Amino acid sequence: MRELLLGHEPEVEDLPPGEHEHGDGDGTGQPVTVGGSPLDDVLASIETMAAQRPIAAQIVALTEGSDAGARDVARLLAADPALSGRVLKLANSAYYGMRGRVGSLQFAIAVVGFSVVRSMATVALTDTRDESQLPEDYWTVSTHLALAASALAPRLGSRPQDAVCVGLLAQLGVALLHHHDRAGYDAVREAGPTPAARRVAETQRYGTDALGLTALAMRSWAFPGALVDPVSQVDDLASAPGGLLRGALEITGRLTRDGHQVERIERLTGGRVSEVDLRPMLTQVRTDAAELRRTLLG
Repeated sequence: MRELLLGHEPEVEDLPPGEHEHGDGDGTGQPVTVGGSPLDDVLASIETMAAQRPIAAQIVALTEGSDAGARDVARLLAADPALSGRVLKLANSAYYGMRGRVGSLQFAIAVVGFSVVRSMATVALTDTRDESQLPEDYWTVSTHLALAASALAPRLGSRPQDAVCVGLLAQLGVALLHHHDRAGYDAVREAGPTPAARRVAETQRYGTDALGLTALAMRSWAFPGALVDPVSQVDDLASAPGGLLRGALEITGRLTRDGHQVERIERLTGGRVSEVDLRPMLTQVRTDAAELRRTLLG
């Protein structure tokens, strides 16, 4: 799987022969080595997650096919009380305009859609609800990304419901790298004032960036191109799908990160969104993100 992601072995700079840089491991006190192992550990973990969370994995698999029905998904979802509770809360949230009117899992699935249920099950696969294993701002950033992508979607040729999934899933790579190399990744996250600069720092340390890992995980779990393309094409300035996530990252940076270096939204979105267009979106995302976070975390 490493070869699928990188195409070559990553280089490790400024290390004497035979030595490796160390992070603080996975929280057990055992170090991890860079240049062979946190990336290898991360790639291995993507392949073993399904065994660790079988109900979530079955939901991901079931919602992949076109033959699945809301009743089938609801029956399976009911076996995971935490996940089913989050789906019900989301369906009753202000985002879907159904406050208090969704009382069954089958109805909740119909309201939010299979792709959102599948995205939430995928997040559960990574155990990212254990906030002790995450960067401090993980859910703040994820909820801002989801709402920002949804607000931008009509101008960039995407469906808002798909864009929400892109935003929720975009930080899977961040969660995985932080879990396997916590101290090292905390330093990487502070390496630059823009999302692009932080991706460069990630690549220097790991041979790939967090969004590359996210795209790989999404492909491994057979997500459709409409959800994978914004992540895999984020560095292609000519790509409208890539512009969706670039724009969402810019909105999120402006709203959540001290010292964020503002980039013109016109450049990031290929002229499809202007700074004037952005003003009401910033207000909307700022207002709604806290409620979405409370909904998802309970």
